[in-house]
Amino acid sequence: MTAFFARHRPMLDDAVQALAARGFWTPFPEVPSGKIYGDTAKADGEAAYAALIGRDFALPGHPGQRRLGAEVSPWGDALRIAYPAADTPALIAAAQGAADDLAAASVEQRVGACLEILARLNRISFLLGHATMHTTGQAFAMAFQAGGPHAQDRGLEAVAVAWMEMTRFPETARWVKPQGKAAPLVIDKHWTLASAGVSLAIGCNTFPTWNSYPGIFASLAVGNPVIVKPHPAAILPLALTVQAAREVLAEAGLPADAILLAVDEPGAEITRQLATDPAVRLIDYTGSSTFGAWLRDHARQAQIFAEETGVNSVVIAATDDFDGMCANLAFSLSLYSGQMCTAPQNLYVPQGGIATDRGHMTVDQVAQGLARAIDTLLADPKQAAGICGAIANPATRDRVAQARVQGRVIRDGTPLLLAVDPDAPVAQDECFGPVAFVIPCANADDGIARAAGLAARKGAITAALYDTDDARIARAVRAFARAGVNLSVNLTGAIYVNQSAAFSDFHVTGANPAGNASLTDTAFVATRFRRVMWRRPATAA
Repeated sequence: MTAFFARHRPMLDDAVQALAARGFWTPFPEVPSGKIYGDTAKADGEAAYAALIGRDFALPGHPGQRRLGAEVSPWGDALRIAYPAADTPALIAAAQGAADDLAAASVEQRVGACLEILARLNRISFLLGHATMHTTGQAFAMAFQAGGPHAQDRGLEAVAVAWMEMTRFPETARWVKPQGKAAPLVIDKHWTLASAGVSLAIGCNTFPTWNSYPGIFASLAVGNPVIVKPHPAAILPLALTVQAAREVLAEAGLPADAILLAVDEPGAEITRQLATDPAVRLIDYTGSSTFGAWLRDHARQAQIFAEETGVNSVVIAATDDFDGMCANLAFSLSLYSGQMCTAPQNLYVPQGGIATDRGHMTVDQVAQGLARAIDTLLADPKQAAGICGAIANPATRDRVAQARVQGRVIRDGTPLLLAVDPDAPVAQDECFGPVAFVIPCANADDGIARAAGLAARKGAITAALYDTDDARIARAVRAFARAGVNLSVNLTGAIYVNQSAAFSDFHVTGANPAGNASLTDTAFVATRFRRVMWRRPATAA
């Protein structure tokens, strides 16, 4: 059954072209507009979300021995949604039961199903937006984009890469080797795509769909059944994803159990049992380096694709647009209260000050400029709520409170801006949440060396530089490339260091401790399957 593939082939072809061009492209509009998604889409999404609250979540045919769910919206209310929950043996058995039929399906059948799943998820983007908002604390506009269209972009990107990799080589070939006067050797060769095994996607609290879709869709497309393990505080966005996927898989003639939901509650997580089961051969993980290290030590049977803790830095060496720089950084520091893996943390400023279009600025003047820009950005409470959202986890508030006493307060509140010494321990590791450190350094090159060195040692996903010296910019490009971190230079407009665009940016390089995989390069997908050959001498026609 390849009707879905035929329906979505134009979108797939466009996605493949976009991957090669690396420019802007998306089939999933990011604007939550009724003109795009339908006049009633907003109301329908709100009503659909409200209808889920306090109810049993429907996953027909899904294994389940009980119902669990303890999500509480960071905006205030408990969701009281009860999801079917099964223990590890039941989930593994169901996934293995689906494995052979999924692997035996044609490439077109699997890819077509994945494309249809993404199309259906896009149609419920308003529902996904509310689900993301009330599990992560993102404001609705961001939750709609990150939980809906932007996540769908990342899923489609993975499917397109999978399609490219699975079809890169022929399925059959006739091998003819001349033997001089003797008859040539003629062998018919056939290649089968062998899937790796059960795939486990471990979701995070802050971006449950955006971070999980690449691994989920890459594994499904190449024939690996997927167990989706959400963070217990952010189940609903991934439960809706699994619900839509199971419906499409069944319609495509594929086993619904090719995707499963593993639900647990805080204090009674089943992640370790799942991750160490011998049947689990692939693990996609976003989260702390502490648990990432545990996975590497204990889940040795699996290949792990990880995005982990990192320290993102900004070097402020010089600028010809001081106000634009401060406004840009103010937004980057405030967005979702710093609860982004791409948010900047360490701001290095030469202790002798910097040259700007407004004259020479001391370190304190730079810091105060940043503080004023944040105050201006967040002066209107409604706008502030839309930018900052809510804190997803109480531990984040505690972390910021602990950091507060380790430096001089430049700006109190959210985000907190502190002045600290270059070697202050608090600035040597990720301090996840709404806090940033202004750090004096000997000079601009010292700031570059410190930021790049920290990225190489502790990991980083983003780095930024403000400078007007082309030679120094070139040195910084080389330094951050050696550290394996993506660099943004002189961002002063509506593009921010936090942003990562599907089909263009490779999110995480995989080249420093912040992650061993990149979303979404060929290595992220191609190692999820192998080619196995069978051959025999050719028979006469």
